[in-house]
Amino acid sequence: MFSHVMIGAEDVEASKTFYDAALETLGVRPGRVDPKGRAMYIHEGSVFMLTKPIDGNPACGANGGTLGFAAATPEEADAFHKAGLDHGGTAIEDPPGWREANGMRLYLAYLRDPAGNKVCAMCRG
Repeated sequence: MFSHVMIGAEDVEASKTFYDAALETLGVRPGRVDPKGRAMYIHEGSVFMLTKPIDGNPACGANGGTLGFAAATPEEADAFHKAGLDHGGTAIEDPPGWREANGMRLYLAYLRDPAGNKVCAMCRG
């Protein structure tokens, strides 16, 4: 459904440090920075990018938005969460763990990245 996801960051390098560490736990290689200063991650046909906003306005996290990354196991989600915390992320919501609702069982690990974006590693149960 999606070709790519791009999020804003005032300090792309700080956000790249966070995502390099957190996404490595999910098998993603470190991001590459292009000549425009954008960090790009390519994994299994998906593209995720970090950029300073093109319009010159400050970057901000989407209120009500969450960017979810697929984890194969709860342990992978926990590793994502720990790596994110160790590299500038902030723990938010409930601690990582299983949630059940509407007939679904999901293991969720939420963080805010250094730019304030809400991210989550999710494993389906």
